[in-house]
Amino acid sequence: MKYPMKYISEFRDPDVAKALARSIAAEANAHRTYRFMEFCGGHTHALARYGVLDLLPPPVQMIHGPGCPVCVLPIGRIDMAITLARQPGVILASYGDTLRVPASNGLSLMKARALGADVRMVYAVDDALQLARQHPDRKVVFFAIGFETTTPATAVAIQTAQREGLRNFSVLCNHVLTPAAMHAILDQPTPVALDGLIGPAHVSTIIGSSPYEVFAERHHLPVVVAGFEPLDVMQAILMLIRQVNEGRAQVENQFTRAVKREGNHKAIALMTDVFDIRDAFEWRGLGAIPHSALKLRDAYASLDAERRFNLMPMAVPDHPKCECGPILRGHKRPQDCVLFGTICTPDQPVGACMVSSEGACAAHYQYGRHKPCPQTRQGSDNMRHSA
Repeated sequence: MKYPMKYISEFRDPDVAKALARSIAAEANAHRTYRFMEFCGGHTHALARYGVLDLLPPPVQMIHGPGCPVCVLPIGRIDMAITLARQPGVILASYGDTLRVPASNGLSLMKARALGADVRMVYAVDDALQLARQHPDRKVVFFAIGFETTTPATAVAIQTAQREGLRNFSVLCNHVLTPAAMHAILDQPTPVALDGLIGPAHVSTIIGSSPYEVFAERHHLPVVVAGFEPLDVMQAILMLIRQVNEGRAQVENQFTRAVKREGNHKAIALMTDVFDIRDAFEWRGLGAIPHSALKLRDAYASLDAERRFNLMPMAVPDHPKCECGPILRGHKRPQDCVLFGTICTPDQPVGACMVSSEGACAAHYQYGRHKPCPQTRQGSDNMRHSA
Protein backbone atom coordinates (compact mmCIF):
# COMPACT_ATOMS: atom_id res chain seq x y z
CA MET A 1 0.00 0.00 0.00
CA LYS A 2 1.33 3.45 -0.96
CA TYR A 3 0.94 6.39 1.37
CA PRO A 4 0.71 9.99 0.16
CA MET A 5 3.81 12.11 0.61
CA LYS A 6 3.42 14.64 3.43
CA TYR A 7 6.86 16.14 3.97
CA ILE A 8 9.01 18.31 1.73
CA SER A 9 11.97 15.93 2.05
CA GLU A 10 9.89 13.25 0.34
CA PHE A 11 9.57 15.46 -2.74
CA ARG A 12 13.39 15.64 -2.90
CA ASP A 13 14.13 11.95 -2.45
CA PRO A 14 17.19 11.11 -4.64
CA ASP A 15 16.13 7.49 -5.11
CA VAL A 16 12.72 8.54 -6.43
CA ALA A 17 14.46 11.11 -8.63
CA LYS A 18 16.68 8.40 -10.11
CA ALA A 19 13.64 6.23 -10.81
CA LEU A 20 11.85 9.12 -12.51
CA ALA A 21 15.00 9.91 -14.51
CA ARG A 22 15.14 6.30 -15.71
CA SER A 23 11.48 6.45 -16.74
CA ILE A 24 12.00 9.74 -18.58
CA ALA A 25 15.05 8.34 -20.40
CA ALA A 26 13.22 5.13 -21.28
CA GLU A 27 10.10 6.85 -22.64
CA ALA A 28 11.78 9.76 -24.43
CA ASN A 29 12.24 8.89 -28.11
CA ALA A 30 15.94 9.30 -28.91
CA HIS A 31 15.09 10.21 -32.51
CA ARG A 32 13.10 13.34 -31.69
CA THR A 33 13.35 16.42 -29.49
CA TYR A 34 10.94 17.37 -26.71
CA ARG A 35 10.91 21.12 -26.08
CA PHE A 36 8.96 22.01 -22.95
CA MET A 37 8.53 25.52 -21.55
CA GLU A 38 8.10 26.16 -17.85
CA PHE A 39 6.28 29.45 -17.29
CA CYS A 40 6.95 29.71 -13.58
CA GLY A 41 10.11 31.23 -12.15
CA GLY A 42 9.83 28.80 -9.26
CA HIS A 43 10.09 25.91 -11.71
CA THR A 44 13.14 27.51 -13.35
CA HIS A 45 14.67 27.79 -9.89
CA ALA A 46 13.91 24.12 -9.07
CA LEU A 47 15.34 22.89 -12.38
CA ALA A 48 18.65 24.65 -11.71
CA ARG A 49 18.90 24.26 -7.94
CA TYR A 50 18.27 20.53 -7.72
CA GLY A 51 20.15 19.50 -10.85
CA VAL A 52 17.03 18.31 -12.66
CA LEU A 53 18.51 19.58 -15.92
CA ASP A 54 21.41 17.14 -15.47
CA LEU A 55 19.02 14.23 -15.02
CA LEU A 56 17.20 14.81 -18.31
CA PRO A 57 18.25 12.89 -21.43
CA PRO A 58 19.48 14.87 -24.47
CA PRO A 59 16.14 14.73 -26.34
CA VAL A 60 14.40 16.68 -23.52
CA GLN A 61 15.05 20.42 -23.57
CA MET A 62 13.62 22.93 -21.10
CA ILE A 63 12.81 26.45 -22.30
CA HIS A 64 12.40 29.23 -19.74
CA GLY A 65 9.31 31.42 -20.03
CA PRO A 66 8.24 34.82 -18.67
CA GLY A 67 7.12 33.54 -15.28
CA CYS A 68 9.02 35.98 -13.08
CA PRO A 69 6.93 39.07 -12.15
CA VAL A 70 9.97 41.23 -11.42
CA CYS A 71 11.60 40.20 -14.70
CA VAL A 72 8.64 41.19 -16.89
CA LEU A 73 8.21 44.59 -15.25
CA PRO A 74 9.40 47.19 -17.80
CA ILE A 75 11.85 49.95 -16.94
CA GLY A 76 9.16 52.59 -17.41
CA ARG A 77 7.16 51.28 -14.47
CA ILE A 78 10.24 51.38 -12.21
CA ASP A 79 10.91 54.93 -13.39
CA MET A 80 7.32 55.78 -12.47
CA ALA A 81 7.86 54.43 -8.94
CA ILE A 82 11.12 56.36 -8.56
CA THR A 83 9.42 59.58 -9.67
CA LEU A 84 6.73 58.97 -7.10
CA ALA A 85 9.17 58.08 -4.31
CA ARG A 86 11.04 61.35 -4.83
CA GLN A 87 7.97 63.47 -4.22
CA PRO A 88 7.90 65.26 -0.84
CA GLY A 89 5.86 63.48 1.81
CA VAL A 90 5.70 60.14 -0.03
CA ILE A 91 6.73 56.76 1.39
CA LEU A 92 7.04 54.13 -1.33
CA ALA A 93 6.74 50.54 -0.02
CA SER A 94 7.84 47.63 -2.18
CA TYR A 95 9.00 44.01 -2.11
CA GLY A 96 12.76 43.54 -1.89
CA ASP A 97 13.38 42.21 -5.41
CA THR A 98 12.02 45.33 -7.07
CA LEU A 99 14.40 47.65 -5.20
CA ARG A 100 17.41 46.53 -7.25
CA VAL A 101 15.87 46.42 -10.74
CA PRO A 102 17.88 48.78 -12.98
CA ALA A 103 15.92 51.80 -14.20
CA SER A 104 16.81 54.80 -16.35
CA ASN A 105 19.87 56.98 -15.79
CA GLY A 106 21.66 54.33 -13.75
CA LEU A 107 19.03 54.47 -11.03
CA SER A 108 17.03 51.88 -9.13
CA LEU A 109 14.66 52.22 -6.21
CA MET A 110 17.54 51.32 -3.90
CA LYS A 111 19.79 54.02 -5.40
CA ALA A 112 16.91 56.50 -5.24
CA ARG A 113 16.66 55.71 -1.53
CA ALA A 114 20.38 56.40 -1.13
CA LEU A 115 19.77 59.78 -2.76
CA GLY A 116 17.07 60.68 -0.25
CA ALA A 117 13.82 59.09 -1.47
CA ASP A 118 11.83 57.36 1.27
CA VAL A 119 11.67 53.80 -0.08
CA ARG A 120 10.80 51.03 2.37
CA MET A 121 11.17 47.29 1.81
CA VAL A 122 8.15 45.31 2.99
CA TYR A 123 7.49 41.59 3.19
CA ALA A 124 3.73 41.86 2.68
CA VAL A 125 1.17 44.45 1.67
CA ASP A 126 -0.04 44.46 5.29
CA ASP A 127 3.28 46.10 6.20
CA ALA A 128 2.43 48.96 3.82
CA LEU A 129 -0.97 49.35 5.43
CA GLN A 130 0.69 49.55 8.82
CA LEU A 131 3.03 52.27 7.55
CA ALA A 132 -0.03 54.29 6.51
CA ARG A 133 -1.53 53.89 9.98
CA GLN A 134 1.74 54.87 11.66
CA HIS A 135 2.37 57.91 9.44
CA PRO A 136 -1.00 59.66 8.92
CA ASP A 137 0.88 62.80 7.80
CA ARG A 138 2.63 60.94 4.93
CA LYS A 139 1.35 59.51 1.65
CA VAL A 140 2.11 55.79 1.60
CA VAL A 141 2.15 54.07 -1.78
CA PHE A 142 2.43 50.31 -2.16
CA PHE A 143 4.23 49.29 -5.35
CA ALA A 144 2.19 46.17 -6.13
CA ILE A 145 3.61 43.58 -8.50
CA GLY A 146 3.01 39.93 -9.20
CA PHE A 147 0.89 37.47 -11.08
CA GLU A 148 -2.42 36.16 -9.78
CA THR A 149 -0.61 34.66 -6.78
CA THR A 150 -0.15 37.95 -4.92
CA THR A 151 -3.14 39.80 -6.37
CA PRO A 152 -5.76 38.63 -3.81
CA ALA A 153 -3.64 39.96 -0.92
CA THR A 154 -3.44 43.36 -2.61
CA ALA A 155 -7.21 43.27 -3.10
CA VAL A 156 -7.77 42.61 0.61
CA ALA A 157 -5.46 45.50 1.51
CA ILE A 158 -7.36 47.87 -0.77
CA GLN A 159 -10.67 46.82 0.72
CA THR A 160 -9.20 47.25 4.22
CA ALA A 161 -7.86 50.73 3.44
CA GLN A 162 -11.23 51.83 2.11
CA ARG A 163 -13.08 50.36 5.09
CA GLU A 164 -10.72 52.05 7.58
CA GLY A 165 -10.71 55.33 5.69
CA LEU A 166 -6.92 55.34 5.21
CA ARG A 167 -6.86 58.35 2.91
CA ASN A 168 -3.06 58.44 2.89
CA PHE A 169 -2.74 54.94 1.39
CA SER A 170 -2.74 54.08 -2.32
CA VAL A 171 -1.52 51.34 -4.66
CA LEU A 172 0.61 51.60 -7.79
CA CYS A 173 -0.76 48.49 -9.47
CA ASN A 174 1.44 46.30 -11.68
CA HIS A 175 -0.39 43.00 -11.30
CA VAL A 176 -0.28 40.96 -14.50
CA LEU A 177 -2.12 37.91 -15.82
CA THR A 178 -0.46 34.61 -16.63
CA PRO A 179 -2.75 33.32 -19.43
CA ALA A 180 -2.22 36.56 -21.38
CA ALA A 181 1.56 36.05 -21.26
CA MET A 182 1.15 32.47 -22.44
CA HIS A 183 -0.94 33.69 -25.38
CA ALA A 184 1.74 36.27 -26.20
CA ILE A 185 4.48 33.63 -26.21
CA LEU A 186 2.55 31.26 -28.46
CA ASP A 187 1.32 34.01 -30.81
CA GLN A 188 4.54 36.01 -31.17
CA PRO A 189 5.68 36.80 -34.75
CA THR A 190 8.66 34.46 -34.39
CA PRO A 191 7.12 31.68 -32.32
CA VAL A 192 9.15 29.32 -30.17
CA ALA A 193 8.89 25.69 -31.22
CA LEU A 194 7.31 23.97 -28.23
CA ASP A 195 5.97 20.48 -27.58
CA GLY A 196 4.37 21.14 -24.20
CA LEU A 197 3.94 23.53 -21.30
CA ILE A 198 4.48 23.16 -17.56
CA GLY A 199 1.75 25.21 -15.92
CA PRO A 200 2.66 27.36 -12.91
CA ALA A 201 2.09 26.18 -9.37
CA HIS A 202 1.10 29.08 -7.11
CA VAL A 203 -0.78 30.91 -9.86
CA SER A 204 -2.82 27.79 -10.54
CA THR A 205 -3.86 27.50 -6.90
CA ILE A 206 -5.70 30.77 -7.54
CA ILE A 207 -7.01 30.53 -11.11
CA GLY A 208 -7.21 26.74 -11.37
CA SER A 209 -6.22 24.59 -14.35
CA SER A 210 -9.15 25.40 -16.64
CA PRO A 211 -7.63 28.62 -18.12
CA TYR A 212 -4.95 26.48 -19.79
CA GLU A 213 -7.43 24.37 -21.73
CA VAL A 214 -7.47 26.89 -24.57
CA PHE A 215 -3.78 26.24 -25.22
CA ALA A 216 -4.31 22.52 -25.51
CA GLU A 217 -7.25 23.05 -27.85
CA ARG A 218 -6.00 25.96 -29.99
CA HIS A 219 -2.32 25.06 -30.22
CA HIS A 220 -2.57 21.30 -29.66
CA LEU A 221 -0.06 21.58 -26.83
CA PRO A 222 -0.06 19.35 -23.78
CA VAL A 223 -0.13 21.25 -20.48
CA VAL A 224 0.77 19.80 -17.08
CA VAL A 225 0.30 21.92 -13.96
CA ALA A 226 3.15 21.06 -11.59
CA GLY A 227 4.22 21.72 -8.03
CA PHE A 228 7.50 23.43 -7.11
CA GLU A 229 9.52 20.52 -5.79
CA PRO A 230 12.03 18.70 -8.03
CA LEU A 231 10.04 15.46 -8.08
CA ASP A 232 6.93 17.45 -9.02
CA VAL A 233 8.72 18.92 -12.02
CA MET A 234 10.22 15.59 -13.07
CA GLN A 235 6.84 13.87 -12.89
CA ALA A 236 5.33 16.68 -14.96
CA ILE A 237 8.03 16.22 -17.60
CA LEU A 238 7.29 12.50 -17.73
CA MET A 239 3.56 13.23 -18.10
CA LEU A 240 4.30 15.62 -20.97
CA ILE A 241 6.50 13.06 -22.72
CA ARG A 242 3.71 10.49 -22.51
CA GLN A 243 1.19 12.94 -23.98
CA VAL A 244 3.52 13.78 -26.85
CA ASN A 245 4.25 10.12 -27.56
CA GLU A 246 0.55 9.30 -27.56
CA GLY A 247 -0.40 12.31 -29.69
CA ARG A 248 -2.56 13.80 -26.94
CA ALA A 249 -2.94 17.47 -26.05
CA GLN A 250 -4.72 17.79 -22.73
CA VAL A 251 -4.45 19.73 -19.48
CA GLU A 252 -3.31 17.42 -16.72
CA ASN A 253 -2.85 18.34 -13.07
CA GLN A 254 0.21 16.92 -11.33
CA PHE A 255 -0.23 19.38 -8.43
CA THR A 256 -3.50 17.83 -7.23
CA ARG A 257 -2.65 18.46 -3.57
CA ALA A 258 -3.13 22.20 -4.09
CA VAL A 259 -4.77 22.92 -7.46
CA LYS A 260 -8.37 22.42 -8.53
CA ARG A 261 -9.74 22.87 -12.02
CA GLU A 262 -12.02 25.72 -10.96
CA GLY A 263 -9.42 27.47 -8.78
CA ASN A 264 -10.01 29.37 -5.54
CA HIS A 265 -13.48 30.94 -5.72
CA LYS A 266 -12.90 33.31 -2.80
CA ALA A 267 -9.63 34.66 -4.21
CA ILE A 268 -11.16 35.10 -7.67
CA ALA A 269 -14.12 36.96 -6.16
CA LEU A 270 -11.76 39.31 -4.32
CA MET A 271 -9.86 40.12 -7.51
CA THR A 272 -13.08 40.63 -9.46
CA ASP A 273 -14.45 43.03 -6.86
CA VAL A 274 -11.36 45.25 -6.68
CA PHE A 275 -9.73 45.06 -10.11
CA ASP A 276 -10.63 45.58 -13.73
CA ILE A 277 -8.62 44.48 -16.78
CA ARG A 278 -6.46 47.07 -18.53
CA ASP A 279 -6.82 47.49 -22.28
CA ALA A 280 -3.09 46.86 -22.65
CA PHE A 281 0.07 46.72 -20.52
CA GLU A 282 3.76 46.87 -21.39
CA TRP A 283 5.78 43.74 -20.54
CA ARG A 284 9.55 43.59 -20.58
CA GLY A 285 10.58 41.54 -23.61
CA LEU A 286 7.03 40.97 -24.80
CA GLY A 287 5.88 44.50 -25.59
CA ALA A 288 2.35 45.75 -25.06
CA ILE A 289 -0.01 42.82 -24.48
CA PRO A 290 -3.76 43.48 -24.63
CA HIS A 291 -5.88 42.58 -21.61
CA SER A 292 -2.82 41.33 -19.73
CA ALA A 293 -2.84 43.37 -16.50
CA LEU A 294 -5.11 44.76 -13.82
CA LYS A 295 -6.10 48.22 -12.62
CA LEU A 296 -8.29 49.38 -9.74
CA ARG A 297 -12.00 49.66 -10.41
CA ASP A 298 -13.65 53.07 -10.27
CA ALA A 299 -15.12 52.20 -6.86
CA TYR A 300 -11.55 52.26 -5.50
CA ALA A 301 -10.27 55.19 -7.59
CA SER A 302 -9.22 57.16 -4.49
CA LEU A 303 -6.73 54.37 -3.69
CA ASP A 304 -5.24 54.27 -7.21
CA ALA A 305 -1.81 55.93 -7.15
CA GLU A 306 -1.77 56.41 -10.92
CA ARG A 307 -4.91 58.53 -10.71
CA ARG A 308 -4.07 60.24 -7.43
CA PHE A 309 -0.64 61.42 -8.61
CA ASN A 310 -1.48 61.77 -12.33
CA LEU A 311 1.22 59.27 -13.31
CA MET A 312 1.73 58.45 -16.98
CA PRO A 313 3.38 55.23 -18.22
CA MET A 314 6.69 55.66 -20.02
CA ALA A 315 8.26 53.34 -22.61
CA VAL A 316 11.99 52.93 -21.94
CA PRO A 317 14.30 50.58 -23.89
CA ASP A 318 16.42 47.97 -22.12
CA HIS A 319 20.22 47.99 -22.06
CA PRO A 320 21.27 47.40 -25.70
CA LYS A 321 23.32 44.28 -24.83
CA CYS A 322 20.92 42.82 -22.27
CA GLU A 323 19.16 39.70 -23.53
CA CYS A 324 16.37 39.68 -20.93
CA GLY A 325 13.75 40.13 -23.64
CA PRO A 326 14.78 37.16 -25.83
CA ILE A 327 15.28 35.03 -22.70
CA LEU A 328 11.77 35.84 -21.47
CA ARG A 329 10.38 35.03 -24.93
CA GLY A 330 12.15 31.66 -24.96
CA HIS A 331 14.45 32.50 -27.87
CA LYS A 332 17.69 32.53 -25.87
CA ARG A 333 19.23 31.03 -22.75
CA PRO A 334 20.95 33.07 -20.04
CA GLN A 335 24.31 31.74 -21.25
CA ASP A 336 23.67 33.28 -24.67
CA CYS A 337 23.93 36.80 -23.23
CA VAL A 338 27.42 38.32 -23.49
CA LEU A 339 26.85 40.09 -20.15
CA PHE A 340 25.84 36.96 -18.24
CA GLY A 341 28.19 36.06 -15.40
CA THR A 342 30.72 38.76 -16.28
CA ILE A 343 29.37 42.30 -16.31
CA CYS A 344 25.93 41.14 -15.16
CA THR A 345 25.90 39.28 -11.85
CA PRO A 346 23.50 39.21 -8.86
CA ASP A 347 25.74 41.75 -7.11
CA GLN A 348 25.77 44.10 -10.12
CA PRO A 349 22.71 43.20 -12.24
CA VAL A 350 22.26 44.82 -15.62
CA GLY A 351 18.89 43.22 -16.37
CA ALA A 352 15.85 42.20 -14.35
CA CYS A 353 16.39 38.50 -15.06
CA MET A 354 19.49 38.65 -12.87
CA VAL A 355 17.84 40.69 -10.09
CA SER A 356 14.95 38.50 -9.03
CA SER A 357 15.56 35.22 -7.23
CA GLU A 358 13.05 33.71 -9.67
CA GLY A 359 14.79 35.12 -12.75
CA ALA A 360 16.31 32.63 -15.17
CA CYS A 361 19.70 34.38 -15.18
CA ALA A 362 19.86 34.54 -11.38
CA ALA A 363 18.91 30.87 -11.04
CA HIS A 364 21.50 29.73 -13.57
CA TYR A 365 24.21 31.91 -12.06
CA GLN A 366 23.48 30.97 -8.46
CA TYR A 367 23.58 27.24 -9.13
CA GLY A 368 26.58 27.21 -11.43
CA ARG A 369 24.84 26.88 -14.78
CA HIS A 370 27.44 29.25 -16.26
CA LYS A 371 30.11 26.62 -15.60
CA PRO A 372 30.68 23.15 -17.13
CA CYS A 373 29.30 20.40 -14.92
CA PRO A 374 28.85 16.62 -15.02
CA GLN A 375 25.74 15.40 -16.78
CA THR A 376 24.83 12.48 -14.57
CA ARG A 377 25.16 12.36 -10.81
CA GLN A 378 25.04 16.02 -9.87
CA GLY A 379 21.26 16.23 -9.95
CA SER A 380 20.61 13.48 -7.43
CA ASP A 381 23.51 14.72 -5.28
CA ASN A 382 21.97 18.19 -5.17
CA MET A 383 18.67 16.71 -4.01
CA ARG A 384 20.41 14.73 -1.31
CA HIS A 385 22.19 17.81 0.04
CA SER A 386 19.01 19.94 -0.10
CA ALA A 387 16.66 17.46 1.49
